[in-house]
Amino acid sequence: MFKKIKWCFFLIVLFNQSALAQLPDFTEMVKTNGVAVVNISTTQKAPPEAEDAPEQPQLPEGMPPEMEEFFKRFLDEQGGGYVPRDTTSLGSGFVISPDGYVLTNSHVVKDADEIVVKLSDRRELLAKVIGSDARTDVALLKVEAKDLPAVTIGEPNKLQVGEWVLAIGSPFGFEQSVTAGIVSAKGRSLPGGNYVPFIQTDVAINPGNSGGPLFNMEGKVVGINSQIYSRTGGFMGLSFAIPMDVVMNVVDQIKATGKAAHGWLGVQIQDVTRPLAESFGMKKPQGALVSKVLPNSPAEKAGLQIGDIITEFNGQPVEASGDLPPMVGITPINNKAKLKIIRQGETKTIDFTVGLLPDEVDKLADAKAPTPKPAHNRLGISVTDLTELQRETLQIPKNGVLVQDVGKGTAKEAGIQRGDVILRLQNNVISDADDFEKTVKKLPAGKSVAVLIQRQGNPVFLAIKIDK
Repeated sequence: MFKKIKWCFFLIVLFNQSALAQLPDFTEMVKTNGVAVVNISTTQKAPPEAEDAPEQPQLPEGMPPEMEEFFKRFLDEQGGGYVPRDTTSLGSGFVISPDGYVLTNSHVVKDADEIVVKLSDRRELLAKVIGSDARTDVALLKVEAKDLPAVTIGEPNKLQVGEWVLAIGSPFGFEQSVTAGIVSAKGRSLPGGNYVPFIQTDVAINPGNSGGPLFNMEGKVVGINSQIYSRTGGFMGLSFAIPMDVVMNVVDQIKATGKAAHGWLGVQIQDVTRPLAESFGMKKPQGALVSKVLPNSPAEKAGLQIGDIITEFNGQPVEASGDLPPMVGITPINNKAKLKIIRQGETKTIDFTVGLLPDEVDKLADAKAPTPKPAHNRLGISVTDLTELQRETLQIPKNGVLVQDVGKGTAKEAGIQRGDVILRLQNNVISDADDFEKTVKKLPAGKSVAVLIQRQGNPVFLAIKIDK
């Protein structure tokens, strides 16, 4: 009996040692690279007292000075008086060259009047912003110092999903905090981050980690920790980092010109859903569906059309609409590029010249829908022609009909709403209300049909399936 217990104990110890041997050891990596990670604190000066600031309540005359001082301090603490105060924030960063260049997120230093970089040896140095790019959330800083410890830049394209990665930063101000995890996914597209194919990890990232480095197992920086997905404000297992190839492209541009430029095609796109794929005769949903071609854009000059589905950019497959903007964005301005598209079931190749992304995106106005009228067609919706004022407001120079009412039926199920403007139906441009009614009568039963609408200034394709 004793021998059996002894053997069981031996096997348990052997199993635990084997399991531990498979876990990575980050200690040497942290010793080597932690010295290049910095804490960044920013200060934004309070604006001067505003003319419309709340007035300080009048205190009774004759009040003893010590009581008057007490009540003034009390009112200030309770918000009874307007007291401008400086605001501060914390973030992380890392040194990329011994002569004092530091990388962080653009949002960490946005609107800062003073930036202080705290090194691992406790020195605190004032930094200036060499350049910042809000679209990729990258900022390049410079401190006056020499022989600083710097990180080694890695190649994020060689990262594999499931690979171990490590972050060093200052979450909630706790400097030199180390967290580790694995790569959860690559090439993630996030709202507001159209020009970044994010690296998704499960590394614990919290406020204050922003701008810090993400290391691979070779001790090389493969990304800048930028944001998290959270319903609580804290870490929930979804962290996102900007790949270093994107970052260094921005850095090179900032050093050369003081700012970053991004490639531009000039289209609004959306994902191809399964019903839309069926309506376009595709075997599976893939690519970026063009819902609008912007005027005077490279896309318009190249002959790209609404309803085209972009499946490749310069030979790279476009599986989802979020794949395309980063591909175009990192392409040098004025370079020649090729698109492979599907147009009405046929595959075509289109050449175009990459343009410069404008500083501002067009903002289109919404129009108020007129009083609803009952619907009597197969889609269960009623439409009316657009007035000149509505066309001017919506920036629709010609064609299209305004949806007045949506009854029960396939259109409502597809998501069409009152106030939408229907521009196309089954690849047919809708010129007016009569044209719309004629087109609806000819729609095939039992098949998905693509309909292009404009809603609140944004064009969107929907798929409608008419009952047999």
